[in-house]
Amino acid sequence: MESLFDVGIIGGGPAGLNAALMLGRARKTVVVIDEERPRNRVTHESHGFLTRDGITPSEFRRIAREQVVAYPSVRFVADRAITIVGLDGNFQITTAQGITFRVKKLLFATGMKDAPLGIEGLTDVYGKSAFVCPYCDGWELRDQPLVLIASGAKAFHMAKTLPGWSRHYTICTNGPDGWTDEQRNELQQHNVPVFDHPILRIDSQEGQVQQVVLHDGTAIPCTGIFFAPKLVPGSDLPGAIGCQITETGVVIVDSFGKTNISGVYSAGDSASELYQLIAAASAGSMAAMAINGELLTEAWNNGI
Repeated sequence: MESLFDVGIIGGGPAGLNAALMLGRARKTVVVIDEERPRNRVTHESHGFLTRDGITPSEFRRIAREQVVAYPSVRFVADRAITIVGLDGNFQITTAQGITFRVKKLLFATGMKDAPLGIEGLTDVYGKSAFVCPYCDGWELRDQPLVLIASGAKAFHMAKTLPGWSRHYTICTNGPDGWTDEQRNELQQHNVPVFDHPILRIDSQEGQVQQVVLHDGTAIPCTGIFFAPKLVPGSDLPGAIGCQITETGVVIVDSFGKTNISGVYSAGDSASELYQLIAAASAGSMAAMAINGELLTEAWNNGI
């Protein structure tokens, strides 16, 4: 069994990395356990992060880790956490490789992961010409013919958002639209084409979408797609140790990432639906400061 670390961080994305940076600078001993399969690995470029706009996800992580390891109290472990037992001050994390780490505090930065996409051809274009966030990738598809694959409130929201980048878009709900009559009328008034037939396949060449084909034979030419992904938690461990979870699988935290379990925090996509690189990094920083403050207060109260 390993010696006692101040903090165990599960997940090495932007939230976990920024938390490790802050805690390393605060002279805390930290172990970062990361299986190195980030959700954004399918994306060629990341956007919206000041000084890093257009960087590849792999390069972002490389630079971040290079900066974090400059602080000798931080250790990285390429592994997957599978069980956690214990209480605040002495949690035991066991990994898939059978290693156990003892930590005083826990930070879940496990993010979310994509459920199977379920549309033939979508995997071939995901991250190349099909994306989930216009703020991240809309600029590259500006003024191009697009297809929005979504239904319900998400589709209606996106229908009002996409014109900021392109007014040439069609909605494919891939089944019942899930809208009210008022919403349907509003879309008609704005001349937004809508198809509710199930999608048969997406045709593409070398990752670039050419058309979306519906089961009724309709073919919708396009050069880009935005779609609403189905996300599931990146780890079941927060729920397994008693953290409160929303219906969508998000860990419930306060403004500094603290959960309902003493000594346990969460940050990034695992604790927010604001799926932005810069937002996740910021949340990791805030959680790290809260954790460090908690450790310092405990040391103070114990006369250390």
